[in-house]
Amino acid sequence: MTTNRICQAIADELRVSLGQVTATVGLLDEGATVPFIARYRKEVTGSLDDGQLRTLQERLRYLRELEERRQTIIKVIEEQGKLTPELAQSIGDAATKTQLEDIYLPYKPKRRTKGQIAIEAGLEPLAECLYSKPELIPEQEAQGFLNSEHNIHTTKDALNGAKYILMERFSEDAQLLGKLRQFLKHNGSLCAKLIEGKETAGVKFKDYFDHQEALNRIPSHRALALFRGRNEGILSLSTGLVDDIKADNSAVNSRASHPCEAMVASHWSINQDKEQAPRPADQWLNEVVRWTWRVKLLPHLENDLFSDIREQAESDAIEVFANNLKDLLLAAPAGAKTTMGLDPGLRTGVKIAVVDATGKILDHGAIFPHAPQHRVQEAEATLLELCQRHSVEFIAIGNGTASRETDNFVKTMLKRNRTLKAKNIMVSEAGASVYSASEFAAREFPDLDVTIRGAISIARRLQDPLAELVKIEPKSIGVGQYQHDLSQAKLARCLDATVEDCVNNVGVELNTASVPLLAKVSGLNQSIANNIVSYRERQGAFKHREQLKDVPRLGEKAYELAAGFLRIANGDNPLDASAVHPEAYPVVQLIAEKSGQALSSLLNNAAGLKQMKPESFTTGQFGLPTIVDIFKELEKPGRDPRPAFKMASFKEGVDTLSDLRPGMILEGVITNVTNFGAFVDIGVHQDGLVHISALSNTFVKDPRAVVKAGDVVKVKVMELDIHRKRIALTMRLDDELAQVQSDARPQKRHKNHRQKGSQATNTTGSLGKLLKEAIIKQK
Repeated sequence: MTTNRICQAIADELRVSLGQVTATVGLLDEGATVPFIARYRKEVTGSLDDGQLRTLQERLRYLRELEERRQTIIKVIEEQGKLTPELAQSIGDAATKTQLEDIYLPYKPKRRTKGQIAIEAGLEPLAECLYSKPELIPEQEAQGFLNSEHNIHTTKDALNGAKYILMERFSEDAQLLGKLRQFLKHNGSLCAKLIEGKETAGVKFKDYFDHQEALNRIPSHRALALFRGRNEGILSLSTGLVDDIKADNSAVNSRASHPCEAMVASHWSINQDKEQAPRPADQWLNEVVRWTWRVKLLPHLENDLFSDIREQAESDAIEVFANNLKDLLLAAPAGAKTTMGLDPGLRTGVKIAVVDATGKILDHGAIFPHAPQHRVQEAEATLLELCQRHSVEFIAIGNGTASRETDNFVKTMLKRNRTLKAKNIMVSEAGASVYSASEFAAREFPDLDVTIRGAISIARRLQDPLAELVKIEPKSIGVGQYQHDLSQAKLARCLDATVEDCVNNVGVELNTASVPLLAKVSGLNQSIANNIVSYRERQGAFKHREQLKDVPRLGEKAYELAAGFLRIANGDNPLDASAVHPEAYPVVQLIAEKSGQALSSLLNNAAGLKQMKPESFTTGQFGLPTIVDIFKELEKPGRDPRPAFKMASFKEGVDTLSDLRPGMILEGVITNVTNFGAFVDIGVHQDGLVHISALSNTFVKDPRAVVKAGDVVKVKVMELDIHRKRIALTMRLDDELAQVQSDARPQKRHKNHRQKGSQATNTTGSLGKLLKEAIIKQK
């Protein structure tokens, strides 16, 4: 497949023009990044967005790998002297790796098989004559092929050898494999059974002890759960037929004729018509067909189908992870506020770190308000003194062990000291320990304990989630489903792309950004980011973007790719604080001249800009899409695309699972969105699940159309399973119910709720159905 054919194939898949794809591939091959192409080369690509560009990039990688494999296969078959024009055409037409491998199967070097041994023993003529002339009697024909030198002592030995020869031929036909694979994809089912004696060890897979589901309808999370069960030795998996599954076993494994056997027989013209008089060799040939299906084709196709299902499930799971990561990275920042970070603990105490508006560490320490020390007064005095000394505006509390106890302690302290302006908020500490022990954290705070570094990270991620979370390997943030079961290479590639897109979408302040944040900017890497920070420390703050060209190893290409995403507040040129690329500054100057205004007056002047037509400023280099983007940027220079900051309030007195009661209305934060619903932190150390069916009063196809990670939502507790630590929630609240506060209910009614909660704990009926989709173990 040539480059033109690859581009045409991608164009057909994305439903865009060949010119758009060809131009984009050219830019990618020249080293341009997706964020740069999406924002600054819209004229070249026909305004393909970053999502389309990422898909194009992935398909380009796949098709180039396919082409490389195609050339390898052609070379191997040529060396065997078996490459015919027809075979070369078939190889050239293969559109997927699976099709290509099906064609290659007969020519693939393999260990010495029973069929090859039979051919070496001279049994191929026997196989040929019985296949082509079924009217012959197998036992009589086999008499002439006895050969003690090759251990063929009886006619049964000879017929078995002939059978192995035909089995290999029948099972290595690409056309037949394709037909069988398609049949099973549309009519097959995946069957799961408990392995005997694994009931206790596999209790978390209880929903799948006896489970079957159509192959073409099984959702990704359930497929991954089944494969995990098999990998852990709890479940056995097999294929069956959707319409023909027996109570005790599948039709595949029964002695009854399987539809796929009939397809094999039909493809090779083997008679299976019971109404016709059987010929002498028909029974033997049908036995060959049966063995071909059960011994050769079924295991091969089952493996292929399971691989396809797993690959699709992985793709879906990676997409879920990437979407959740994107939502977290683009979560609303609290902003440049003096913030106190608390890393909760019981025996080891609560670690404190106070950072200023820029994230610089001001103070740190530890308090011990919880068991076993119970030094509450001392802890409150320490916290009060630090808040007053540094004028703390936010207290960020990590949501790990002892988080609710710490949150209640802080709330009590703030109530007793009404003059304090600080607000307390719970913050996800996922990955904070990874950052604390990282090489970067050690270089940044060499004299601080890892626990204090964790508190610093918690404070900073409230100020700016994006700037802090980029310091952590994306996989460690843990907002995916079955992430440890996925292809780690694919996962890393997708998550890195997500981080890159998010960072460049927001933009980076050149004079305050850390090395990890700078390294995610289009065109930059770790080495160049280090050089930028070193230059900044030696020469002082950057005054204009042109100074970047003085940074060692930051050449013209890197400058072109990075400059538009690096911002300089209060620099010599006000455009340096915007997303306008330096290459387009002359266009802005022309706009200012035609408007009769100074550049500084043009910025943030929406009324003045609306009086001009973007079409008037297009050139050969800059088309209308870029000019429109420039006008938008001039209206709101350096605008942050992230939403406004909002806090969630956890209900007082609801700290553990045992505090929950069915019917309670609570506020929580979406922590993870999956294909089957959303998980919500309601402050009890165990996220609850809002099943997709309970997200809205209307039908929901994609949970992310309703919620995303970081959203603050109101939920109602439906059912509890305290033993399995499962909470069923709903967001389908009517107006009257949404106003009810559970602590305002009469005592008698509250008692009834308590009784219902006890019953729910021992019930798995409707709750089991609601939570069947739940992730078995996410992290």
